[in-house]
Amino acid sequence: QVQLVESGGGLVQAGGSLRLVCAASGRTLKNYVVGWFRQAPGKEREFVAAISLSGSTTYYADSVKGRFTISRDNAKNTVYLQMNSLKPEDTAVYYCAADGRILSRKAQEYDYWGQGTQVTVSS
Repeated sequence: QVQLVESGGGLVQAGGSLRLVCAASGRTLKNYVVGWFRQAPGKEREFVAAISLSGSTTYYADSVKGRFTISRDNAKNTVYLQMNSLKPEDTAVYYCAADGRILSRKAQEYDYWGQGTQVTVSS
């Protein structure tokens, strides 16, 4: 019902920064909670961050807390993930996901997914 497209990934050195963008179409993103997830080759998908409808509540994985910031601009139908102090272990495909009901850390509770954007951190 809502289509999501991630962008902003790339190759960076350890300690560098990237800003990922999740752009929505089809439905107004203000009606959805949004999460970011990532998956490295051979590893399970893991939660990164999530944000409530208004942006007043955010969740972060312990591994990224203090380094990553999730934010949203509902007027622009966009959610962001600012990633600072990147580490090689942050290397993964990053996905944004939307759900109309509940703010969750669980991937299976999100209904709509983008195709992902690759983030590679070298050391």
